[in-house]
Amino acid sequence: MPDLAKPVKKSGNGVIKVAAIGDLHVQEDAQTSYRDLFGEVSREADILVLPGDLTNLGKPREAELLAEDMRACSIPVVAVLGNHDYESACVEQVAGTLRQAGVHLLDGQAIELNDVGFVGVKGFIGGFGPRMLGSFGEPAIKAMVAESISEAMRLENAMRQVRAKRTVVVLHYAPIPETLAGEPPEIFPFLGSSRLAETIDRFKVSAVVHGHAHRGSYEGQTPGGARVYNVASHVTKPTGRPYALLEI
Repeated sequence: MPDLAKPVKKSGNGVIKVAAIGDLHVQEDAQTSYRDLFGEVSREADILVLPGDLTNLGKPREAELLAEDMRACSIPVVAVLGNHDYESACVEQVAGTLRQAGVHLLDGQAIELNDVGFVGVKGFIGGFGPRMLGSFGEPAIKAMVAESISEAMRLENAMRQVRAKRTVVVLHYAPIPETLAGEPPEIFPFLGSSRLAETIDRFKVSAVVHGHAHRGSYEGQTPGGARVYNVASHVTKPTGRPYALLEI
């Protein structure tokens, strides 16, 4: 498992190589193992980022299987949870298992690894631009908008904790519509929210990674120019592998 006391290795010239892969969807039947992939990533990168949907149904056994595979990962791991990780109402057990395995699991917090700040929240739905869902009408709608605003506020509070000159934002839901291209347009409002991008653009950010949109596109940018990468395992990436490799 990752050694939390071990300093992050640097690839050279102060550059940190960050591997990122989302939507692993580990299942109880254990038919898919990520052990070899984690070993490969450990050779290619300095830090591994997992942007949510680590499990398929949020079951404790799924988290245990993922933790077992992570023994092959010799570099620090930073992660957030996704919507699938909440499905079975066992999120505390899932989170506890992953933290015990050495994962830096972020939920409105920031952590600094070798002069790079990592900030993470799950994010939420709500839509984009002038078509964002507004807080009007039924209590259920207002509750949804309140949750979206809360996630953006938690992201902002975490961003204010960062003192590093380089920052990577880790989300599950998308902050922009560009990285959703390929998904049915009708479901865009359920895949992310511009409120996340509005928060990101208040700060200097080196890169943003998210998952959730399996049929989306790899790269885009916020209105303020922050580079955004959809690193869901299903999305085609320049590496030709399930993970992206970013130089920070």
